[in-house]
Amino acid sequence: MYPPIKPYESGFFQGANSEIHQLYYEVSGNKQGDPVVFLHGGPGGGTDPKDREFFNPEKYKIVLFDQRGAGKSTPSAALENNTTWDLVKDIEVLRQKLNVTKWHVFGGSWGSTLSLVYAQTHPDRVKSLVLRGIFTLRQSELRFFYQDGASHLFPEHWEEYLAPIPEAEQHDMMKAYHSRLNSSDPNVSLAAAKAWAKWEMATSRLIVSTDAVAQAEKDDFATAFARIENHYFVNEGFMRDGQLLEKQELDKIRHIPTIVVQGRYDVVCPATTAWALKRAWPEITLHIIPDAGHSSREPGIEKKLVEAADIMASKGL
Repeated sequence: MYPPIKPYESGFFQGANSEIHQLYYEVSGNKQGDPVVFLHGGPGGGTDPKDREFFNPEKYKIVLFDQRGAGKSTPSAALENNTTWDLVKDIEVLRQKLNVTKWHVFGGSWGSTLSLVYAQTHPDRVKSLVLRGIFTLRQSELRFFYQDGASHLFPEHWEEYLAPIPEAEQHDMMKAYHSRLNSSDPNVSLAAAKAWAKWEMATSRLIVSTDAVAQAEKDDFATAFARIENHYFVNEGFMRDGQLLEKQELDKIRHIPTIVVQGRYDVVCPATTAWALKRAWPEITLHIIPDAGHSSREPGIEKKLVEAADIMASKGL
């Protein structure tokens, strides 16, 4: 990772076609550098200052922003006018605001989903893609993590995730959580948000990170993360199932240089999805990190993502 840096510009911009959403953004690195936009995960996860450190600050103009309802964006945890397609429009608003013609796009987990959607919608605006922990939001992927799959590997944490939900509703955990996350009782919704967030935080590393799990106990983070994630997932990402892997969609972006970094033991976004992407789009470079889970903070993933960003900067795209 590159040394910590501070942004030279930051502020808020109004979400596309929205009077309520104010989105936080920041720019760091080289003012004249090659522009890159970092798309965070979740959805609802928000950005972190450490996200700037994937990029060489002498070569890149580094753009981070918090998606609708996430991080510093307001109103926090808001679901109104909050869809995949709204976010794609927001990225374009930000690109135009910063007078960027084309930029590199970098995203992991949900950020990889949004990167693919954005690239397939605006292929002429994307110089390259660096993706991590591929997630295409198919029903099979959601079932594995939220219903039957990861539960077999983290049974003690799964039990905590099940706890707020009566047994009669446990056959559809996303739906059961949806009603509680949107409860009029703030105590019910907050408890559900913390349990939802804790499940993902506990399963994101090869070795469980107590720091990541502690993040789930923060009220604001857990509420935004859980409500927005669940909202997107019960609505199937506002896409056709498997849309991002369809030939006609991938044909729009085959020409874009793309590097994918995937943890072998990622149980949040298992490697089978990255492999499905590679089979459908053989032109990509796929790196499977043998000793890593899901998180971009896994040492092997972190190292390879920095290398990938360096490679894209050196191409002179």
